[in-house]
Amino acid sequence: MKYLMGIDNGGTFSKAALFDEDGRQVSVASVPTVTLTPRSGYTERDMDELWSVNAQAVRQAIEKSGVSPEDIAGVSFSGHGKGLYLVDEEGRPAYNGIISTDARAWAYVKRWNEDGTARKVYEKTFQEILACQPVSILAWLRDNEPEAYARARYIFAVKDFIRFRLTGEAYADYTDFSGGNLVNLTTHAYDRELMALFGLEDAYVKLPELRHSYDVCGHVTEEASRETGLPAGIPVAAGMFDVNACGIASGLSDEEQMCMVAGTWSINEFIRKTPVTNGSVALNSMFCIPGYYLVEESSPTSAGNMEWFIRNLMSYEKAEAKAAGGSIYDLTNKLVEDIDPKDSNVIFLPFLNGSNEDALAKGTFVGLTAFHTKAHMLRAVYEGIVFSHWTHVRKLLANREKPKTVRLSGGAANSRVWVQMFADVLQIPVSVIEDKELGAQGAAMAAGIAAGIYPDFPTAIERTVTITQTVEPRPEYAEVYRKKYETYRAVVDGLGAAWEHFEN
Repeated sequence: MKYLMGIDNGGTFSKAALFDEDGRQVSVASVPTVTLTPRSGYTERDMDELWSVNAQAVRQAIEKSGVSPEDIAGVSFSGHGKGLYLVDEEGRPAYNGIISTDARAWAYVKRWNEDGTARKVYEKTFQEILACQPVSILAWLRDNEPEAYARARYIFAVKDFIRFRLTGEAYADYTDFSGGNLVNLTTHAYDRELMALFGLEDAYVKLPELRHSYDVCGHVTEEASRETGLPAGIPVAAGMFDVNACGIASGLSDEEQMCMVAGTWSINEFIRKTPVTNGSVALNSMFCIPGYYLVEESSPTSAGNMEWFIRNLMSYEKAEAKAAGGSIYDLTNKLVEDIDPKDSNVIFLPFLNGSNEDALAKGTFVGLTAFHTKAHMLRAVYEGIVFSHWTHVRKLLANREKPKTVRLSGGAANSRVWVQMFADVLQIPVSVIEDKELGAQGAAMAAGIAAGIYPDFPTAIERTVTITQTVEPRPEYAEVYRKKYETYRAVVDGLGAAWEHFEN
């Protein structure tokens, strides 16, 4: 039996997981990364510290597994999309890594939307421009940190930087860069005219060679082997944008399926043979299966909001649960379940880390009175996160038939109460994917192709993907949630003029 290493870098943790050829998760190690917030709206990380954390996670995963390193056949990556990681000619960081929750470049997006640039960009990339995309951040760096901008030799996504440290070779993959407004989706190549639209003509030479997710992009070096415990010389596959990794690890391989990931980000996606070009969805990009485009609606509005609530408002309950040998999530699920949805009219906007409505929108509770308790606030958090997903899914469904089921993964998928809420709001059956690190699993599938274990992704899916349950929607709750969603929309729309007052 051979084993495959998947390395996944999200917004707050670096994870390494080891899988056998049949997709069984043998071990996982998760190490937190430090987020630097020098100003409001800025989210950065020290890239040297990030590499150390990744090396630590890989070592721990190997040690915990009991697997001989010589039996590891390949390694690959998943990582948060967007953001920006720059290295100089010596391979050193040219600036701090910038995470996908960063909003510093919002004014550039506003200007590009107003002056017609966004329309011209859309004709080439079929996607909106986001403040957290590399093009926006690069424009900000050009104007505000010109020395770092000039010093940069390579433009990387987070997974590209970790791969670079493992192999010493510089590449990018199609899934990440096509989702960052850096690739012409008609030609499937970099485009000088596209870069010029952003005023980034001189950054064209900083773009690494593009590869498919399963392509071999070097081998583990002797130095990286000493730091990580991975065997020197094993193939290193390009890897992919984490929405692709979670999609492929959920079994997303044809046009019938739809997937949602409820983690830090609300990810909602399906694939098709042509991009959606009518402007109704925010993002089209190249999927990790060649010939398919990923149609995506996403925002940082999902279960990360719940973690904030627990961290800041439930420290006492969390300590009590731990002392009793239980889980804080068991308590939150019970508190939410004990309140019928029609008995609570509190609305929560899950915009603590960003928004799918307005770049300046903030997290908000509306409708609180002296009657309401922490349980009512919790139900509002659960519902607000589902409503944000539903806002995205409605846009996707305008471009396809309603699926027979939606496949759900991420932290919310571990909550029976939450999964039922998703099914009731969507009025679509929700299938839950086996609980494992899906980002790392998708990466491991790419590593398996590079190592010759699987011939392609469909074969890898057949061998490794398991659905654990399917939850049916309750028709009697359809109207209740329809009305609550209308209230949610009214709150979002009503606050639209207020956000500019919270700019700082």
